Amino acid sequence: MAVIEVVKYDGSPDVFAWKFPNSELGTWTQLIVNESQEAILYKGGQALDWFGPGRHTLDTANIPILNNIINLPFGGRSPFTAEIWYINKGNSLDVKWGTPTPIQLQDPKYNIFVPLRAFGQFGIKISDSKLFLQKLVGTMSTFTSADLIKYFRGVYLTKVKDHISGYLIKRKISALEINAYINEISEALKESILPSFSDFGIELVNFYVNDISIPEDDTAVIKLKEALAKKAEMDIIGYSYTQERSFDTLEGAATNEGSGSASIMGAGLGLGMGFGLGGNFGGAFGEMGKNINTNQSEECPHCHKQIGSEYNFCPFCGRDTRVTQNQIICPKCGAGNSSGLKFCGQCGNSLIKTCPKCGEAVDDTKKFCPNCGNSLMKKCSSCGSELEDNLKFCPECGKKVGDDNNS
Repeated sequence: MAVIEVVKYDGSPDVFAWKFPNSELGTWTQLIVNESQEAILYKGGQALDWFGPGRHTLDTANIPILNNIINLPFGGRSPFTAEIWYINKGNSLDVKWGTPTPIQLQDPKYNIFVPLRAFGQFGIKISDSKLFLQKLVGTMSTFTSADLIKYFRGVYLTKVKDHISGYLIKRKISALEINAYINEISEALKESILPSFSDFGIELVNFYVNDISIPEDDTAVIKLKEALAKKAEMDIIGYSYTQERSFDTLEGAATNEGSGSASIMGAGLGLGMGFGLGGNFGGAFGEMGKNINTNQSEECPHCHKQIGSEYNFCPFCGRDTRVTQNQIICPKCGAGNSSGLKFCGQCGNSLIKTCPKCGEAVDDTKKFCPNCGNSLMKKCSSCGSELEDNLKFCPECGKKVGDDNNS
């Protein structure tokens, strides 16, 4: 029967507990324990002794209880069956954790459901080797960080969800702003999770939340970010969402074929009531509608009042709007001629104005003859009002010029 001479373990740092595979030992077996390790000798399910860093010889001097267990002497060396466990007592600070699926939470600021993912790392140290082996390791031959994460996943996921939700709801912050509170959340989570680890002989050295993220491809997140970008743009330019919608409605109504001021005013009133802005908003659009005219306007070249472009004669002064103020009207054919011409370009009639009394040539703009002082204005034969040359109707009585009127 083989008897083990040397027992030692040089394993990976992510292994927290490891059982020596051979249980056939003997007195004088050398047990080597490295720094940051602890070895425990089990016999029949009972922990006989604990061994710290260094070289230890398994004999009755070091383990008095073996006198009652080992009954068969073999030339001064007594073989016996026992288990040796190595416990990693060093700090393991790179245990990774994360949420396998997004946590669905309602954003208290924007009232939409957003999926959150969180991940980070924590550090542990085995504080009570016996308690750790009894309550957590059991009959397993190896216990690693992967086993630790698997066993405690339910604990930290519940705590993470609870604390993140609490920060969102109690502080009324958006899920997009939660990363500003990572340090506070990490400290709170450590204090909350620590008792759960202590019950199994594990000391929780630290617990860090490295990031709380929102999946970029989520539709709700995409819409929220687009809305926030639009709001930022409006804040920079200096207008509100209501104003933007008003502009869009008015622009659409104005470009509609056949739309006029009435339709635009109606659209504005409807928009105002739809946003619940009441009579003030509707009144503002009413005033706007009065001033909106989709037909083009122009200025009368004679009296300078605004008239519709469809008018050939001014409804205010009655003069031909197709003839500019600087043109000369032919008294025979009525055609407009540029100032300075002596004969009409249409019929050849003389455009030189002469005084009917003395025959002196006078400027077309003069109302009295500079030679004899005679009035050069026409007079209505009906009411006696003076008439300008290019008028076809008397502005006072409305009688047509030429019907028994003086020329």
